[in-house]
Amino acid sequence: MASDELKLLGTWTSPFALRVQLALSFKGLSYENVEEDLKNKSELLLTNNPAHKKVPVLIHNGKPVSESQIIVQYIDEAFSGTGPTLLPTDPYERAIARFWAAYVDDKLLASWLQSFRGKREEEKAEGLKQTLVAVEHMEGAFKDCSKGKPFFGGDSVGYLDITVGCLISWAHAGEKLYGFKIFDADRSPLLNAWMERFGALDAAKKVLPDADKLVEYAKMRQAEAAASASNN
Repeated sequence: MASDELKLLGTWTSPFALRVQLALSFKGLSYENVEEDLKNKSELLLTNNPAHKKVPVLIHNGKPVSESQIIVQYIDEAFSGTGPTLLPTDPYERAIARFWAAYVDDKLLASWLQSFRGKREEEKAEGLKQTLVAVEHMEGAFKDCSKGKPFFGGDSVGYLDITVGCLISWAHAGEKLYGFKIFDADRSPLLNAWMERFGALDAAKKVLPDADKLVEYAKMRQAEAAASASNN
């Protein structure tokens, strides 16, 4: 809608901000992308998300919406006549999509981060173990939700595709950094094939960050952390 002003506060490395960018891209919506410096947060961010002071925040005609999954749902509802519908129209299928979306952040992403950010090897090993369990559950979720079609949403991209799709660039970066492929052809063939299909879509390619640049960023952060630990 020409009268709608959309501004997204985020960072290019954040999968959560990317989740919102994917939703906006698939809906075909124009927006202003505001890159935040999380070490020196802007007054705009602090004012529009005073509770968490985190990205992403979508500002729609001056009104802020926070938390990536809530923002994606808001975009789908506020722009219901624009682009594809992301959330299923059936109430039960919509509830299932929301359940698995929460599972992605609470279980899959949390354990995956623990697998390479853990302070002790035992913690990392447990993170990897829980990641594999989560991947197995998500493989089953894809089979049930897609009903044999290409995407979680069926014939076209839906809410769950965008929820998981924001992890694709970091999945490729993580493989380069740690040698671990979160979705592989042997362990999770459906998700492995889905990842390739989703990543090849124009609306996804438009916003997905380059994996090599994410690798460079991760190595820089690791060096900064090592230097800080050494100084302390």
